[in-house]
Amino acid sequence: MKRIWIKDISMYDGKEVEIRGWLYNKRSSGKVKFVIFRDGTGYLQGVMLKNNISDKYFDLFDELNIETSVIAKGSIHEDKRAPGGYEMSINYIEIIGKANEYPISKKEHGVSFLMANRHLWIRSKKQTAILRIRSEVINASRDFLNKRGFTLVDAPIFTPAACEGTTTLFKVDYFGDDAFLSQSGQLYNEAAAMALGNVYCFGPSFRAEKSKTRRHVTEFWQVEPEMAYADVNDAMNVAEDMLVYIIESVIKYREKDLENIGREISILKKCTKPFSRITYTEAVDIIKSKGVDFKWGEDFGAPHEEIIALHFDKPVFIYKYPVEVKAFYMKRDPDNEKLVLGFDLLAPEGYGEIAGGGQREENYNTLVNRIEESNLPLDAFKWYLDLRKYGSIPHSGFGLGIERTVRWICKLHHIRETSAFPRTLERIYP
Repeated sequence: MKRIWIKDISMYDGKEVEIRGWLYNKRSSGKVKFVIFRDGTGYLQGVMLKNNISDKYFDLFDELNIETSVIAKGSIHEDKRAPGGYEMSINYIEIIGKANEYPISKKEHGVSFLMANRHLWIRSKKQTAILRIRSEVINASRDFLNKRGFTLVDAPIFTPAACEGTTTLFKVDYFGDDAFLSQSGQLYNEAAAMALGNVYCFGPSFRAEKSKTRRHVTEFWQVEPEMAYADVNDAMNVAEDMLVYIIESVIKYREKDLENIGREISILKKCTKPFSRITYTEAVDIIKSKGVDFKWGEDFGAPHEEIIALHFDKPVFIYKYPVEVKAFYMKRDPDNEKLVLGFDLLAPEGYGEIAGGGQREENYNTLVNRIEESNLPLDAFKWYLDLRKYGSIPHSGFGLGIERTVRWICKLHHIRETSAFPRTLERIYP
């Protein structure tokens, strides 16, 4: 008898199969007992009929607690009333591991309790759907770049210096020397681009931000493309194409999961090219038009990004930011030295920034000045400056945050549900 996954159940109508999973729910109606199994790929209703199954298996029903692991065998038949449209007539069932007094019940639980039991909470229907959507976002982003001829180059986690400012660094002891957890793979991506042309890295980033907002975590994942001989417009074009590709892939392969979490797919389908592109100054005007006091030259906070994002019904680019609010490596606008050729990509519905990037400064002397102006240790960037000494070229790139993208696509209130085991200011367990 063939063991199958529940997601493939429609292929086995009228056949005897075996499934291995966990008990999701059960109910009894005298001589007919119903059980719902899950196996990580879907849900399947099983029926135990008193007259069609051995007593020893029928009587096991009382021992089947929520999340008990089981092996079940039986015939599959179509039933539109059943979850997933198919049902198993069980003729064999075996308990593999009992689950007594499973702590997460059907009742409402507080966030603190659920996060303390995150290792169990991820088994729930909504959380598994979110994690499958996250997987698709990652797969789609990498598939897009691979098809475009980008080469994956892994960036290190331990780094000698800051990439996004010194105030959010996690310092670690590296055999007696100071090292830091990576804020971004970008600087190393730039070196790789000089060797391979178009490259990308995918991995975790760490920011020691003492923030408790619903869109911040201390450990998050990014996909970061970097392109040789590319300007800021090239980077925005690739970011736009990649996000459209991601959305289309999620809708195509994870539509059922989107429905299970209650996401309105029609809104996602609106996210087609072209996205609007507005300058920082135009974005400031939008904020002020809503009666909010905002000074030109300041960085946008979450409330400001929310205002801008709500002004559009699909993602929007903001570009040409003031020098003061962007990193030292951003190239300045040749038409206005007060601005940089950088951008942020904001998701609609008020979700704000999900990607950021721009054109990098390729001039050696200019970059030295930027590093010194930012009070960063010049010695730590000697290797990075070498890229400007030996065949420097215009180059651009960006980073797309996986958690923030998933949060918007799934329309989640808080970013903590976008990864299996999130790390926040006050949580490192489990």
